[in-house]
Amino acid sequence: MSFKKKATSAAAIMMSVCMLAACSSNSNNGPASPSPSTAPSNTTAQGNATDTSSKKFTITSIDYRYAGNVPAVDGKGISMINEKFNIDFQPQIVVVTDYLQKLSAVVASNELPDIITLENHQDANYVKWAKQGAFLPLDEYMDQYESFKMIPEDIRKSVMVDGKMYGIPRYSAENYSLTPMIRRDWLDNLNLKMPTTYEELKEVALAFTFNDPDQNSKDDTYGLAMSSNINPPYSMGAYYDFLAWYHKDEEGNYVPGIITDVRKELLMWIADIYNQGAATPDFAVLNWGQTNNEFYGSKAGIFIGTPRGMSDTNSQALSDIAPGAVLEPIPPFAAPDGSQGYTSGPGFSGITLINAKLAKEPEKLQRIFEFLDFGRQFYTSDQKNSSNADFDWLHGNEGSGFTIEDGQLKLESSELGLKPRDYYPDSNGWAPSDEANEYSSTYKVPILKEAAKKFEEMHASTQHYFNPVNAVFSEVRLAKEAELWKYMYDEQTKMIYGQRPFSDWDKLVEEWKSRGGAEMIKEVNDAIKAAGIQGYMK
Repeated sequence: MSFKKKATSAAAIMMSVCMLAACSSNSNNGPASPSPSTAPSNTTAQGNATDTSSKKFTITSIDYRYAGNVPAVDGKGISMINEKFNIDFQPQIVVVTDYLQKLSAVVASNELPDIITLENHQDANYVKWAKQGAFLPLDEYMDQYESFKMIPEDIRKSVMVDGKMYGIPRYSAENYSLTPMIRRDWLDNLNLKMPTTYEELKEVALAFTFNDPDQNSKDDTYGLAMSSNINPPYSMGAYYDFLAWYHKDEEGNYVPGIITDVRKELLMWIADIYNQGAATPDFAVLNWGQTNNEFYGSKAGIFIGTPRGMSDTNSQALSDIAPGAVLEPIPPFAAPDGSQGYTSGPGFSGITLINAKLAKEPEKLQRIFEFLDFGRQFYTSDQKNSSNADFDWLHGNEGSGFTIEDGQLKLESSELGLKPRDYYPDSNGWAPSDEANEYSSTYKVPILKEAAKKFEEMHASTQHYFNPVNAVFSEVRLAKEAELWKYMYDEQTKMIYGQRPFSDWDKLVEEWKSRGGAEMIKEVNDAIKAAGIQGYMK
């Protein structure tokens, strides 16, 4: 079948969830900052006890893991923790799908453990329980421990409730969002330059469709790889990002990009390319895996990527099909308002909370902070081995909890509980910068290693937009956003397919507002004003 033929049947529009990678709550995102002066410092590679205090404390926690990562109740990692920190650590670890129900029951019983974790700071329970006094305000402790000091001010504000910081954010690279990438070898084959505008990107998409970019004399390639929910959205910067609250309405309120005229123009651009046969046929009925197969099967030439979380398996498949393939990120386009940069992410994933009652036990509280801070140390790539005593201990000692094979770290299954990090509420090292993680060094396939390195370099050299909606809580947004976005995906896909005219745009926006969108805009902006924050390029 030729990829040039536009689908003529009405495609069913369905909702799918796009996830780049699913990581457990105790995954190590990369190496961490040096141990704080108040943290244990006498650790050996064997994990000998540190002389922290003669008094032993019982420390309880409730935490979650994804299926298949719940460690043994009495694993070796627990005894190593107890010996090192002179504590009796009693973690309760629950599969994430059951976690909120279990946590709610624990809170209702008034027997809250010392340490609590949440997967999402936007959970309504976090705000409710914080206001009820369940959690300890942490502001005064943030400059006492090295990994806490690393947390930027805007991320601290993101976990504030009524002006107080109740959660310790778990590190996630802030600026490594999914952004467009392209087959550089196809550009070179057609003597095309890297596109810098939407018009140039359209010309490239059409050339990838009609000019035989893989030089196999077959009609078997096209431009934009797409799936259901108009994904990827091909937002070439924060100005064009449908998820960013970048633009403002006539009243000066931030609004999500999905209802702006900028989004309308971008959808019309996609519709033009689709109508010319230069985008994935019937994309609305393709799931994310199928669309990955289109790109990594060397059919489409434009997709998305990021430094962290891409698939060696997919990239190897592309290398096998097209040995000369080269992947490269597309830098953000200069926007009409003069901005040029992609949207940053929240910069963290999940939070660690402390029982408010510990304010009356300062020595125990200090031990808890020392324990938590140690797990959040950052290790550079050359420190991820047994020669670094702290890393070796945290990962259960080389030969037991991990091995190094062909220069790559191989961890034993978390279910065995051989590693202290298996039980840590947070073992994500807080990196001094996104690029310090050196995610590109973790890939095996050369084409992916090189592409990830280019993404790291691009993000390091461009600005990123702080999305103010990430720093505030809105009950309406929590309750309505998924439904509102689903409605817009469906209706906007109809517009691309020609089943609803673009002249209906203003009507569509009003429909969206009447379904709860207007209420969400008001509540989000009230929260933004109350928090004293604003969106900005940084």
